[in-house]
Amino acid sequence: MKKGGGVSERYGDKETEIGGVTNKKKMKKNMQRLGGRGGLSLASFANAKARNDNYNPSVIKKQREFYKNAKYVKKYKKTINQQEHRSTPSTTQGLLEGENVANEVNRARQKKTMYKKNARNLQELYEKKHEEQEKARIEREAMIEAKKEEREASEARRRALKEKMYKKTRSGQPVMKYRVEHMLETIQASTS
Repeated sequence: MKKGGGVSERYGDKETEIGGVTNKKKMKKNMQRLGGRGGLSLASFANAKARNDNYNPSVIKKQREFYKNAKYVKKYKKTINQQEHRSTPSTTQGLLEGENVANEVNRARQKKTMYKKNARNLQELYEKKHEEQEKARIEREAMIEAKKEEREASEARRRALKEKMYKKTRSGQPVMKYRVEHMLETIQASTS
């Protein structure tokens, strides 16, 4: 820096200092950001424009589904490996080939029965859930119907009261009998 607080320049490095940060550092950062000395390649330029960092729920859903499916495939392969490992006869056990076939047939039967049991259980669970949903729907409809009837009854009471309150004599004066009865009812209701 010069003595007067001015800007100093060094011509050899073409470096200028502005506010404590050298221009060379800024240039270096820019070069790294742009991908080296030659600037951006055509491919990286196209990718930089095409890159979309926005939140996209459909992409996230697809990724989740992909990883979920991958997990299932991995589990499936693992079980296949375990079954193959179990079914291979070892020399120390001395299993005969006929016994292996019988064991395989037994396993297939067991799997079929397990599948049938599972299917039955699933059917029962489905029916039970369906019945519960039907009961809940019927209860909701009953509540809605009760509320509707209550509303209609209160509207009918209000209509009758309004009709009585607006009754007039021949000369156009209000009939006080109904108004006094209404006041008496409200007073009795508030005291009791």
